[in-house]
Amino acid sequence: MVGTHALLEEGAEFSRLGLVVIDEQHRFGVEQRAVLRGKGEEPDVLVMTATPIPRTAAMLVYGDLDLTELRELPAGRDPITTTVVEASPLGRAEAYQTLRGEVEARRQGFVVCPLVDGSDKVQAKAATEEFERLGVDELAGLRIGLLHGQLRSDDKESVMREFRDGHLDVLVATTVVEVGIDVPNATVMVIEDADRFGLSQLHQLRGRVGRGGGTSWCYLIADPPTPEAEQRLEAMAASTDGFLLAESDLEIRGAGEVFGERQAGFTDLKLGRLPRDTDVVIEARRVAEEILDADPGLTENRALREEVTDLLGDAVDFLFKS
Repeated sequence: MVGTHALLEEGAEFSRLGLVVIDEQHRFGVEQRAVLRGKGEEPDVLVMTATPIPRTAAMLVYGDLDLTELRELPAGRDPITTTVVEASPLGRAEAYQTLRGEVEARRQGFVVCPLVDGSDKVQAKAATEEFERLGVDELAGLRIGLLHGQLRSDDKESVMREFRDGHLDVLVATTVVEVGIDVPNATVMVIEDADRFGLSQLHQLRGRVGRGGGTSWCYLIADPPTPEAEQRLEAMAASTDGFLLAESDLEIRGAGEVFGERQAGFTDLKLGRLPRDTDVVIEARRVAEEILDADPGLTENRALREEVTDLLGDAVDFLFKS
């Protein structure tokens, strides 16, 4: 069965679920992934993503996940030039000048905004307003389309088809274009209020361009209000490697709880801190595996079993049976 989040619903039942493949795993919450696993009797689980979240990196250290990496870029792709520019007329001029130049060269581009409509409570760019403004300002004379989640399904498909077929030069959108969009002719990504997006989202959005080979650009337009937001943008400008960005995200946001549901923040490690102490934690994992191989029920290591029992409570018996 291939499906969307609809497979999480109670009505979706399986008789003998043996394998769960979760694509774009960063778009699923902790509980959602647990629901999928719970639809079978301890099924094998494969999670895939180009942008691991901090908690995933931590779970690799703990031994909850094993890692397989595909480090090579697809054939014909070049790294994308990423630039952070001020949210000012001068900063935007640089981004939109590049975009117009690419359109003149028969290429296409995206402009992504965090909101669909304007809001009195949130000071951020809205796709509907930018669509109207750009049509009479920086991108006047170009063929511009609008795409967001509040459009009807057939309207969304119609706009996307026009863009894919080259009948639109620029697509102004929200994060609905974050995944599943493959337009090899698109070479410029402009992200407004980039400081409002997480590293995973920014990396995914950037991945919408540069899919047809040749030089591509990503412009992060922002005035970061916090040191953390500034660190995220600096990390994006410094690397196009999703694994390095995951490590940066881990350092900026923290790993969250491995024995809980938080996907960021302070870790539940008592003595170590990720990523600073990653080597030490990996060595501890190796030693722990050796102990469990020799003493699966920790019958010879009663003090250690008591510590694990304090941590896991009633689940400890199931753990040792497994």
